[in-house]
Amino acid sequence: MSENIVIKKYGEIIDHPHYEPVRHPRLSREMRAAQFAPYAALSGHAGAIRRTAKFAELRSRRVIEPGGEAFVV
Repeated sequence: MSENIVIKKYGEIIDHPHYEPVRHPRLSREMRAAQFAPYAALSGHAGAIRRTAKFAELRSRRVIEPGGEAFVV
């Protein structure tokens, strides 16, 4: 996006200070990380990702033909 378009769209608010709510304190980094990492709580999620990555790697090297049966690592 060119600078002229940005100034045209947001010129009125571009130099305003960032809003900080008075009633709600900021979350710590740990709390934010916990809030935005919902898939880490799924059991077996990491293993499924590893198996899928391994399958894709072997298929790209033609060790496993496309449409072949899945394997267990």
